[in-house]
Amino acid sequence: MECSPYYESDVLAYFDGHAEERALYEAFFRRLCAQFPACSVKVQKSQISFYNRHLFAAASLPVRRKKDWPKTCILVTFGLSHRLDSPRVAVAVEPYPNRWTHHVVVSSPQQLDDTLFAWIEEAYQFAQTK
Repeated sequence: MECSPYYESDVLAYFDGHAEERALYEAFFRRLCAQFPACSVKVQKSQISFYNRHLFAAASLPVRRKKDWPKTCILVTFGLSHRLDSPRVAVAVEPYPNRWTHHVVVSSPQQLDDTLFAWIEEAYQFAQTK
């Protein structure tokens, strides 16, 4: 995975005061690196973004937390050409016709499973065709 020279310090700054969430992110990052070694990552103010030709996934700390969300969690975001019908999708919006952004709440490493990464694989392929 292509990272900036400041990646590690940027991740530490992004998750400052959120050690448990950083641990979840690190587990997510390791699996993403294994599945998509040719992509790049960029730490931004509001999220950590993953790119092939285009953005295909992101991880972030929840800014507007819903009441029923766990206290410790990260949001995994990805875009598809269609809306997923799954109870795991916390929020889905269609910012452009046939471009759906999905947000999945992840509160444990067990939720970083084959189903989630199949959706991310689909998002990866969808981003390649934009």
